[in-house]
Amino acid sequence: MKHGKRYTEVAKLVDRSQYYDVADAVGVIKKTANAKFDETVELHVRTGADGRHADQQIRGAVVLPHGTGKTVRILVFAKGPKEDEAKAAGADFVGGQELIPKIQNEGWLDFDVVVATPDMMGVVGRLGKVLGPKGLMPNPKSGTVTMDLTKAIADIKAGKVEYRLDKTNIIHCPVGKASFTEEQLRENLQALLDALNKAKPSSLKGAYMKSAVLTSTMGPGVKLNTAKIAN
Repeated sequence: MKHGKRYTEVAKLVDRSQYYDVADAVGVIKKTANAKFDETVELHVRTGADGRHADQQIRGAVVLPHGTGKTVRILVFAKGPKEDEAKAAGADFVGGQELIPKIQNEGWLDFDVVVATPDMMGVVGRLGKVLGPKGLMPNPKSGTVTMDLTKAIADIKAGKVEYRLDKTNIIHCPVGKASFTEEQLRENLQALLDALNKAKPSSLKGAYMKSAVLTSTMGPGVKLNTAKIAN
C-alpha cells in the first residue's frame, strides 16, 4: 500500500521494532496525529480468545474518565413514564413501535447508540438485521438494555464506550481525540485496558492479549508492550 508524503514523514517517528509502554506510546501518537482534523485515537487488541465459544465472548463497556471527544446521539426505545424519563435525561430521540418503519424502510440511522428498556426488546428485535451489523443492537452486557435510563444516558454522554470481539477476535475501541492532553489519553487508555483485563475469560488458555496497537485515524500504528498491559 502506497502512503502519502505526510504519512511517510510521521511514520519515521515510530520505531517498528519497539514495543512501547502506555506513556511512551501516547507521546508518539501525539506527535504523529497531525492531520488537518482532530483524529480519533484508537486501541486495537488481537486476543487469544475464540469468539465462537460462548464462554470466550468478550463484550462490555467502560466510561472513559475524559470522554471520547465526540458528541454522541442517543436513540431510546421506551414507553410510558420511561419515555418521559429518557427525554428528561437528555436522549436525542425517543420512541417505540413507530420508529420501526423509519429505520427499516427509510434507512434512518442518525444515531450512534441505541438504548432500550427490557419490555421494548421485542420491538427492537425486529431491527436486528439493520442494527446488528452496525453494532447498534442494545445489549444487557453493555448496559444498553436497562430500566435505569437516566444512568445509561448519563454514562454514554460522559464517554462510555463499548468493546467487543469482532469476527477475527480483535477488539477495536476509541480512547479519545488527538487534541486531548497526553495525561487524558493515558488515563482513558488505562481505564480501557483495566476493563479489558477484568473481562478476560476464565476458560482462556494461553496469551490473552497477543498484540495491541495504538493508532490515530490517519497515523501509523504504535505497538504496545503486552507484557506490561495484560494480567
